[in-house]
Amino acid sequence: MKNQDTFLNLGEQLTLSELVFQHIEVAVFILNDEGIILTCNQPSESITGFKSEELVGSHFSVLFKQGTEFLEIWSKLNLSSKWMGEVHTVKKSGNHFIAKLKLQKVLQSDSTRYFLAILEDITHQKKSENELLLADKIFENISEGVLITDKKGRIISVNPAFQIVTGYTEEEVVGKNPNILQSGLHNQEFYNEMWSEISNKGRWKGEIWNKRKNGEVFPEWLTISSIYDELGNITNYVAVFSDITDRKQAEEQLRKLAHYDVLTGTANRYLLNKSLERLLVTAKKYNQMVAVLFLDLDRFKQVNDTLGHNYGDLLLKKVSARLKGLLKNKDIISRLGGDEFVIVLPNIKHAREAVAVSKDIINSLKNSFQLHDQEVYISTSIGISLYPYDGDDVYTLLKNADRAMYQAKSNGKNSFEFYHTGLHHENETRQMKLENCLRKALDRQELSLHYHPQVDTRTGQITGVEALLRWNQEEFGAISPAEFIPIAEETGLIIPISEWVIRQACEDAKRLHLLGFHSLRVSVNISGLHFNQDEFVKNVSSIVQNTNVNPHCLELELTESMIMPNASEAINKLVKLKQLGIKLSIDDFGTGYSSLSYLHRFPIDILKIDQSFIKKLNVYKEDASIVRAIITMAHRLNLDVVAEGVEGKKQYKFLKDEGCNYVQGYYITKPLPLNELIDFLELWDKDLLE
Repeated sequence: MKNQDTFLNLGEQLTLSELVFQHIEVAVFILNDEGIILTCNQPSESITGFKSEELVGSHFSVLFKQGTEFLEIWSKLNLSSKWMGEVHTVKKSGNHFIAKLKLQKVLQSDSTRYFLAILEDITHQKKSENELLLADKIFENISEGVLITDKKGRIISVNPAFQIVTGYTEEEVVGKNPNILQSGLHNQEFYNEMWSEISNKGRWKGEIWNKRKNGEVFPEWLTISSIYDELGNITNYVAVFSDITDRKQAEEQLRKLAHYDVLTGTANRYLLNKSLERLLVTAKKYNQMVAVLFLDLDRFKQVNDTLGHNYGDLLLKKVSARLKGLLKNKDIISRLGGDEFVIVLPNIKHAREAVAVSKDIINSLKNSFQLHDQEVYISTSIGISLYPYDGDDVYTLLKNADRAMYQAKSNGKNSFEFYHTGLHHENETRQMKLENCLRKALDRQELSLHYHPQVDTRTGQITGVEALLRWNQEEFGAISPAEFIPIAEETGLIIPISEWVIRQACEDAKRLHLLGFHSLRVSVNISGLHFNQDEFVKNVSSIVQNTNVNPHCLELELTESMIMPNASEAINKLVKLKQLGIKLSIDDFGTGYSSLSYLHRFPIDILKIDQSFIKKLNVYKEDASIVRAIITMAHRLNLDVVAEGVEGKKQYKFLKDEGCNYVQGYYITKPLPLNELIDFLELWDKDLLE
């Protein structure tokens, strides 16, 4: 204690020094030559958590996380008069903190050695330094481009991603205005609105087109944010952007997929309907005439069956090219599927204009087509309907033009025919009979289900089947669903028929499960009219309960065009179906809306790729790219993918390699009635796929 008393006496004379000693914002300690604390200032209590009376008399190593660390420092101090560095210290509470420590040897006049220790808590400073280091690393490695300006808009920093995307180096842009990136595609009003929003809200985000150093214009998703100091003044602006060229290309590809026939590049059915609807609105407003020409190629089936689908597809492409060459820019050409085309002639002055175009088409298609090494000849039959005489809506005009086309075929083909009321009555006779028979089909037990198996490409096992409706009528025989389903839709009979289908599919599924195929999933196509009924979910739930089938093994297939028009109501129904445990799929994906912005909102499990894309997988790279894109997109949305219409080994292998979850088609088997399906399932061998 003698050293301590000596030091205290000395301290009494240094009142000014002690004043500094007590009020400096760092912890200050006086140690003897053994490292014992002789005295300390007031801040040492707040920094260490110890009271001064606890510190005085204690060894200085009590403040270290590891005492050996202090001993190493103390040994170095004996070789030098001072030491400075960062140490790991501990508070009384046990909490660790990082401190900056300065130790210096002090000699008194009597040659007594003391040591001055200054301890400063730098934990927050180190944390800030680490955060800045992390921020720098993020700035350097983030894939988005980042641009920072001062408050006047001059560039002060850019990250490596900015340099990669734009082609400018940091040296080339620092000190310049970001307007060097402007593409010229946006007017001044666009930029005024953008900066107005930044000024009012502190941020703007949206899609913008900018220009790379090489002059290439590209789309980007841009966010501009204002940076403020503690007084609320703007100090900087930060722009973060990502190149969305790939996304825009994918959207454009899907837009074409949704609106255009992939094979011929002509409008598909959806785009035809929308375009014709708009034309009819204009025609009605200005009292114009519109002609609808329905074309069917004569002898196309013979070419297709004799030479193969590749030649048939090439023929369709060449036919569409000839047709386009005969039309004006205002005219519309669409391929509905197969060998059927529709041409719309808007604002014609007289019916003879439709006659002239029809004759030109017939004469043009008479000329031979060179398909690789084969020369082929075809002709066409054309039916014509006129607005407003033969109908005032899309459906009626197309239906009547179709009827006129069949009349042209029956008249010897290679000709055209105008629609007239006599055609209506001839065709209505069969339709009326079918309608009357369809009303009795359920009671007469004429309806049945066939099942088309679906194979899991990962295991080669059959995991599901699709229920397909069949009608075998006593007078007419087997009637195609393509003929009787539209009648059922038009008359409303589709509702009781659909409920019978769901009930029968559930009963058959239960039977299959009892036979040992426990997890086999049965999918059922749902009619839009049926789905839109208020009691739809309730009735489906009742069927599931009454048949006592596992709802997880029931899948309902819907189309985009069915659920898109009233998305909010559709989502509500779909959520309730999901709550019942039922799986949901989007059928014929790629032929309807194909709206990615809405797709992720629906609680669906599966996408079914339309067979029109699968058919030409091995022929057209475009179709393969589209299928590959759909599979990738679906998986990123956590959806499984089913490909229907698989007819060959090459198609199957492509889909398997691309990660398509399930395949369905004649490569597996044709649709089978239940008893034949059971035999098929029992004999199934996955090695047959290879």
